[in-house]
Amino acid sequence: RIADFQEVLGEPTVALAKLRELCFSGIPFDGGLRCLCWKILLNYLPLEKALWSSLLKKQRDLYSQFLKEMIIQPGIAKANLGVSREDVTLEDHPLNPNPDSRWNTYFKDNEVLLQIDKDVRRLYPDMAFFQRPTDYPCLLILDPQNEFETLRKRVEQTTLKSQTVARNRSGVTNVRSSSPLKSTPNSLSEYEVLPNGCEAHWEVVERILFIYAKLNPGIAYVQGMNEIVGPLYYTFATDPNSEWKEHAEADTFFCFTNLMAEIRDNFIKSLDDSQCGITYKMEKVYSTLKEKDVELYLKLQEQNIKPQFFAFRWLTLLLSQEFLLPDVIRIWDSLFADDKRFDFLLLVCCAMLTLIRDQLLEGDFTLNMRLLQDYPISDVHLILKKAKELQDSK
Repeated sequence: RIADFQEVLGEPTVALAKLRELCFSGIPFDGGLRCLCWKILLNYLPLEKALWSSLLKKQRDLYSQFLKEMIIQPGIAKANLGVSREDVTLEDHPLNPNPDSRWNTYFKDNEVLLQIDKDVRRLYPDMAFFQRPTDYPCLLILDPQNEFETLRKRVEQTTLKSQTVARNRSGVTNVRSSSPLKSTPNSLSEYEVLPNGCEAHWEVVERILFIYAKLNPGIAYVQGMNEIVGPLYYTFATDPNSEWKEHAEADTFFCFTNLMAEIRDNFIKSLDDSQCGITYKMEKVYSTLKEKDVELYLKLQEQNIKPQFFAFRWLTLLLSQEFLLPDVIRIWDSLFADDKRFDFLLLVCCAMLTLIRDQLLEGDFTLNMRLLQDYPISDVHLILKKAKELQDSK
């Protein structure tokens, strides 16, 4: 299989249809194949290999520019404002209500930053990876000569108590699972911030999300985006090829941005009931189930188990909360390879339902809700095989 991948990726122009077919069945970890394939499938790398090095250089330089404009310059401005009274002009001071005020923007950004901070600190708490220091800390940010305020300092100094932006839309279940596997530490003090000059992987993820929120003010940051960026960053930051690994932050940012361009409607509450919104997709899970297994569909209907109660999280977070990280990554190989972009995800959700049909048909409302909110099967290969059968039976 590795030879098949190498053959397709060795051509001057990558044959996308062939690559999709190979990736759909799972990408080997060896030789950084997954990182490379994901970058192509998420439209970050073009199919013409000759363009790769110039494009990567351009994008990575652009990301450094974002860091300078959105973290370093505001940090310097904030550090300087405290130095002399003359700097705090009458036009712009901390209490200025003008929406164009730099201070106003700064405080608004801090609210977003605190929400991101809270979420990224508890990314995959059952894995040590995100708490560990990265081998490639961002030198722009960690330069000891810098006197400016970093995101880490901003979080420490911000006394604004940000309101928890709990986007608990279904009114029944939180976006996070209550599964014992995914329990979160009681308090943030359980995480020690690394000494100066080092940064943990979660801090890199925090920066990616903060820059994304700044560049996309229409959506900014919504809880759950941390669960989408986590597996991408993990995959790129563990690439066996150190040349790629060194640029995991910038590459993750652009792949995440491209992925969000395809799924961002799921995160926009005002679009919930439109044809591109999450409600429509959740109903599609049930209409597909009705076609494939009418008995199970009627049972769930009869118990008034609405798809919002479980499918909201499955679809919005691309199943990243239902399985362990290596399994999520395997599922994403198939999802990213799907040329109809996430139609296959609906079939995966249906497969998950049909694989526990006997328990669901016997269970009462409470038992069934527990099964759906803490999915019992951990064998993702079985689930993907079933989803493929459903796809082929159309």
